[in-house]
Amino acid sequence: MAVHETDPVDGKVLRNVCGLFVTGVTVITSGVGDAADGTTVNSFTSVSLDPPMVLFCLHKESRLRPVVQETGAYAVNFLAGQHERLARAFAARETAPIHTVASHPSVTGVPVLSEALAFLSCRLVDEFEGGDHVVFLAEVVELGVLRQNREPLIFFRGALGALEDEPMAGHPIWDG
Repeated sequence: MAVHETDPVDGKVLRNVCGLFVTGVTVITSGVGDAADGTTVNSFTSVSLDPPMVLFCLHKESRLRPVVQETGAYAVNFLAGQHERLARAFAARETAPIHTVASHPSVTGVPVLSEALAFLSCRLVDEFEGGDHVVFLAEVVELGVLRQNREPLIFFRGALGALEDEPMAGHPIWDG
């Protein structure tokens, strides 16, 4: 069934259409000590290589928002295909306590999930309101690949899953 809408665009239809864009799944962690927390996010992207910058979007009412704002830092933890349970543990309003998941501190002091595929530790540069979300822009100050040769966890059509096939060999995509 074809879908076509013009202004005003219904939010539910927008969600369904955007669900056709495959995204990776991350857990954003922030805070230190007892204030540390995390939430599952698929609205992550790299912004700049020089300086190295990334961003993610978070609902204005998210419990992680004040933690990121107070800490001034966050870690982006990329999840592997077998981490669906971990993604779900941090996706609800009441999430798994960060201390129940293996983690270690990054250079910024925020926790990095030890089982993550890879991570970026970031210092907050700025934040912008965008509708019902906040965009957190940060500079990457540390990164690491913790697991090699694993498929990523992806989000597509409202569902989490692993890639089923190896990506086809092709030409790299270069920005610029």
